[in-house]
Amino acid sequence: MIRSMTGFGHGESSSDDKRITIEIKAVNHRYLDLNIKTPRGFDKFEGLIRKYLTSRLDRGKIDVFVNFEENADSQYEILYNRHIARMYYDKIQEMAKDFNLDGSISASSLSRYNEVLELHEVEESTEEIEKLLLKALEISCDEFILSRENEGERLKEDLLSKLDNLSRDVDYIEKKSPEIVNEYKNKLREKIADLLEDNSIDENRIAMEVTIFADKICVDEEIVRLKSHIDEVKSALTSNEPVGRKLDFVAQELNREANTILSKSTNVDVANTGIDMKTVIEKIREQIQNIE
Repeated sequence: MIRSMTGFGHGESSSDDKRITIEIKAVNHRYLDLNIKTPRGFDKFEGLIRKYLTSRLDRGKIDVFVNFEENADSQYEILYNRHIARMYYDKIQEMAKDFNLDGSISASSLSRYNEVLELHEVEESTEEIEKLLLKALEISCDEFILSRENEGERLKEDLLSKLDNLSRDVDYIEKKSPEIVNEYKNKLREKIADLLEDNSIDENRIAMEVTIFADKICVDEEIVRLKSHIDEVKSALTSNEPVGRKLDFVAQELNREANTILSKSTNVDVANTGIDMKTVIEKIREQIQNIE
């Protein structure tokens, strides 16, 4: 299925305390150009994201936005050091005995001593985050590709319509070319007849002149190549592989053949049709620039 190079995709994956969202946007580009924006601490996953997208996408300037949210309560934990608490307690009791003091001490008071209770930032599980990231990436990429395919289908319909118009122009020129030669032959005969008083016409000379003229304006090869290129574009539009680069080249060939026909044209109708052909081909080239 033909894909457009423009598209948008959104994906989200979450656990009890974490959520990752990914957005993918793209515009036209000759090659694959990935611009990945990740939150702090996610630089280590950029290679993973790039590898995944490269395996699924072929062309386009693609912006990827990764957002990570986490429940603040899950980011920290309080550690209780029982051994240090016991050391403080024993020393306080020893001090109370030495100075004949009340040795009672509350847990609240004991907790205030250094290193009895410590606040620690919980180390993130790379494996869990990577799993969430890949899921969100897959969802966003699927949606992104679907949007490209939907737009590609519209491009395909438009291109097929333009190719049909181009085929009609080619058929007209193919049909008109022999008529131009006959018209030239008749005009040449009339002109010679007007110039010669005895109306004696050298048919061999006329045949030679007509042959030279016919060879000069002959566009048979260009017609054959145009038809072949049109069929090639139509065939490519049914492919499941990226064909944008190939179609870009074929469009250039279409334009080259149309230019040659115009340069050989001596007939107003053929010239106008040739101009129409070039206009259609230019529109085809513009649309092909949108295809992956």
